[in-house]
Amino acid sequence: MEKGTTSSGGEAEAQYFCKDFHWEDLRAEVEANPSYAYHFESASSSSSSTPPESDVLAWKQFHLRHASGTFFKERRYLLKEFPELLSCSPNSKLLEVGCGNGSTALPILRANKDLTVYACDCSDETLERATEIISDASPSFQHRFRTFCCDLSTNGFPTWLACYRCRDKFLQKQSYCLSDVREGNGLHFTNTYPSEEVECCVGGVDFITLIFTLSAVPLDRMLKSVKECFFVLKPGGMVFFRDYGLYDMTMLRFEQDKQVGFREYMRSDGTRSYFFCLDAVRNLFLGAGFTELELDYCCVKSLNRQKGKCMQRVWVHGKFQKPALRNE
Repeated sequence: MEKGTTSSGGEAEAQYFCKDFHWEDLRAEVEANPSYAYHFESASSSSSSTPPESDVLAWKQFHLRHASGTFFKERRYLLKEFPELLSCSPNSKLLEVGCGNGSTALPILRANKDLTVYACDCSDETLERATEIISDASPSFQHRFRTFCCDLSTNGFPTWLACYRCRDKFLQKQSYCLSDVREGNGLHFTNTYPSEEVECCVGGVDFITLIFTLSAVPLDRMLKSVKECFFVLKPGGMVFFRDYGLYDMTMLRFEQDKQVGFREYMRSDGTRSYFFCLDAVRNLFLGAGFTELELDYCCVKSLNRQKGKCMQRVWVHGKFQKPALRNE
């Protein structure tokens, strides 16, 4: 929830601050409060490992309830946090994992006309709604916004995104190819590719955004998900990460019966959320082969004007890079 002021054109301009308070001060306050003690204990009866179809169904129903597109606001602050998305080379490719209604992709498409966004989610209905929102914003975005249905934590990414053949081509020639994605393979696409693009796959992406996505994945499937991201990135490619941080207001609001694992909670609607400390994020990405570029807590005070309450939000901000080829 970035802070914002209204510009003369009537659109909210992000006036963003990421250090409204110190995380260590919040940690001391929370850990000294006996009413929060259960957050530091393992759940007595863990339902952390649930069938993948249960998690997918819960998120599908969640997005159906919020299909209007007004629940999530455009995440304009990402352009300030990840300026590489503005200064990248022409024809660069971004993979948005867990795109939801397009709240991450839309400001990026607005800001960089040379970037193509590949967006995936576990729900066909969600992808259709995202496509509508992107198209309504500007019909010209359609050819740069390409969606496919994918549950990253269970099935991984489809082979056309980075198959072995094109990966080997890239390693040998440091070039890549695009695909003519064909129907009938169980994937959902909103765009067809030009007929001249007939190679076997995209050949990897330059950037990946994991924005409030990994926390929704069961803890025991997180490392696999991060490794999938490593595989589809080109050498030198980057992952931009942002997710719930330890002692965020949302975490402290969960009651004890919603705890399904250490720092892992399940809402009444069946959707889950994990709250990351820096070491947890670091271990996941370094364990998958990434190099750490940036990693820190983002601590923001957000005012709920309706209730007159000041909320202390904590997120983890990170940038990670796939090592470049040795001869580069």
